[in-house]
Formats: sequence, structure tokens, C-alpha cells
Amino acid sequence: MHPQITSILLSEFHHTTGPMVKYQVPREVITKAHFDTIHNYIIPKPEFQGRLMTVNALGYKIVGCPVSIGDTKYQRNALMFNLCFVFEQDVDTINHEPVVKKLASYLTQIELESGFLSAERSQGLIPQFMEKVLHLLNKYGRCSIPVGESITVHLKVTVNISEPPPVLDHDVPILIRDRVRPHHEWDLTTQQVLPYIDGFNPTCRIAVEADVEINLVKSCLQNLLHYNIIKIIPVFQYSNMYTVTSDIKKLYSDLQEQCVLSVAIKGHTLPRLRDIMTLYTSMTNGVTVKDLCCRYNPHGLKIDEKKLIQFGVVKNLIRVLRKYPIVVPSNSEPDPRLRSLYSLFDGLHCLDEICCKVGIGQSELEERIENDPNVKDGHKTEWILCTSEEGKFLLGTHSSTIFTILMYVTQENHDQYLWNEDK
Repeated sequence: MHPQITSILLSEFHHTTGPMVKYQVPREVITKAHFDTIHNYIIPKPEFQGRLMTVNALGYKIVGCPVSIGDTKYQRNALMFNLCFVFEQDVDTINHEPVVKKLASYLTQIELESGFLSAERSQGLIPQFMEKVLHLLNKYGRCSIPVGESITVHLKVTVNISEPPPVLDHDVPILIRDRVRPHHEWDLTTQQVLPYIDGFNPTCRIAVEADVEINLVKSCLQNLLHYNIIKIIPVFQYSNMYTVTSDIKKLYSDLQEQCVLSVAIKGHTLPRLRDIMTLYTSMTNGVTVKDLCCRYNPHGLKIDEKKLIQFGVVKNLIRVLRKYPIVVPSNSEPDPRLRSLYSLFDGLHCLDEICCKVGIGQSELEERIENDPNVKDGHKTEWILCTSEEGKFLLGTHSSTIFTILMYVTQENHDQYLWNEDK
């Protein structure tokens, strides 16, 4: 949502009284007494004419572009005016600055063609024009207002668009919109990629299946991310572990019907919500999806476990607990099958990413890691506190070189978590 304009005021230099507020909508946001304290910055010296100026004063931020039109038909041979946007003081006005400058250019053109600002016959139209600009920019962020017979004022507030995060080889895209534009309206790459976006295929597999170079696939997925057509989720594996988030309460308030329909096995009757909740709340560190299936038999409850995980991740009801291998210094000879991967065992690359890079399954990689002589034995667990790239603290367990991220710990409360080799 773009920032709201508090007021629009038109100031001009009167040939007898000097700088003054000619019109303001709504009225009296900037009083005459207040204006008199800042008028030197609203109608400034000639060297500042035609330049954007922002004045922070009186609890407001006033953005204007003063204009001077020289002509002998005006008193003192010039018309000096400034149409300003007034905002609350803490508002970021950068997106409105081009609009202010463009509006000053429009008003200059209209004045030169029809005397819109100076002619007596058009004085009643100016406040109406300002009210339309204020209303339409605040509501829609754009406006098209005809002024006279030949000119239409087109203005639009641009929106800062953040660059979508890079798409990695092991990322899994899933469509989050029920309706996307017709197939033929997409570019050729997107047309090839879309049929393989099912919420299970990782990016690297999509590139192979669609027969498209992987960097093109990543660019395509970034574009779809930008338009909120897809979302990135972790690769589904039966060896994955998940834990619920604070949003799990939404399952009983907003997402009941949608969840039941989404996780049901096709062709079966709908599952019970209590069974779905039981499966979600049983997800915790140390419990894999395979363990859940063995314990509860989701198919017997008419629940598709893959769709259950998929829906939970997309709706932020659950999150995956990733595993990050770490090489522990040892005098033992390294496993030759893993020697080439040691550079990736630095606690920064998750198993999904490593498996995708080397093309092996997660269970096979975990088995190799368990049998590697450079790893501490699996019976001892250490609590390790380290920092992430973002400067946050990470609390995790180090067991058989598998660094399982359990939670983020803020710098303010990290002191309560101590190194512990006994638990």
C-alpha cells in the first residue's frame, strides 16, 4: 500500500502580499501562521526553481517543485507557484517525488496553453482538480483527469518492488493461485515449465523434464514468484522432520474446510479434522514422516501424507527441520565416497542441497555420513551455538555430523542457552 497524501496545497507569489496559500485540500492542514514560517522554502529563490524540494517542518513532510513562468502578461512579469503534496513526517515520500515533478510540468503546460492557473474563469476549477488528484492517488495510486479540451493529466505512484529471492536447484515450486492466465499468454519458457510445477518436483528435475536450461528455469520461477503465482517449499522426503508453528491455530478457525479437501485421498470420503490435527501436532524434532506413517497409517485415516505436508508448509502450519552436515576433525582416514563432499559439510549446506548437487538420495547420503570414520559416534549429542550469515544465533544438535537446526535464538536471550554435553 502506497503512503497516503495528507493534503495538497497550491502556493503562489502574489504581486502585493508575497508568498501565500492560494488553495488547499482539505483546508487548514497548513495554517497561514505556519505557512509564514516556511514560505521561503515553498516559493524559494530563482536558483531553486524547477527542482524538487522537501521540507520537514510543523510535523509534516512537504514535497514540492517550485515553478516560475516568465511573461509580461503577469504582474512583476512572472507567475511563481508551487503545488505541494503534504505527508505525515515519518512517511517515505520517494515514490511520490516523480509525481510531484510531473504534475508541476503538467500545470506549466496547461498554464501556457490556457491560463488555467491565472485566468479568473478557471479559479473555481482548480480546487476541484486538486481534490480529484488527492482522492484518486490515495485510493488507486493513479489518476487520469481531463483539464480543458486538449490535455489529460496522467499520474501514477510507482511501487518499490523487491527482487524475489534466488531459486536454488533443490527448491520446489508449487502453484498457489487457483487461476493463472491462459497457457498461450505466457512466454515460451514458462509454457514449457508450468506443466511440471506440481509441488513435488525440485527445480533441477523440472529443468530435465521440461528440457530447458536450468538457469532459464530459475529465471522463470523467479518471475512467477514475483507475481505470487508460486511459492517455494522444501523437497518432500519421508525422512524429513517437521514441527508445528504458531499458525496451527488457524486450522480450527480459517482453514478447516480447505484443509480437509486438500489433504483427502482422491476418490475417498473426506477425513476427519481431528485426525488431521493429530498428525500435525505429532510432528516434532526426531519424528520423521515415515515414523508418522508407521504410527498412524494416514491412508487408513483417508489422508494423503504428501498433500498433508504440502498444505501445512504452504499455509505455514508447519516448517521443515533441515539437516546440515559438519565435518569433525579426526585422525581417521576419510570415507573415499564422501571425501569430495567435505567442502559442503560446513554447516551451511542442507542435505537437500547436497543431494541435489551430487544426485543421490537423502537416505543413502545419511547412511554414508553415519559410517564415516571422521564423525563422532551417534550416541553422543552436543548442543552447539553458532551464528548464521544473518547474524542470528542458531541452536542445534550435533550428532553424527548432522547439524539439525532447532530454533532461532535472538541475541538478547542467547545467554540462557549453555553448552551442554550431558543432554
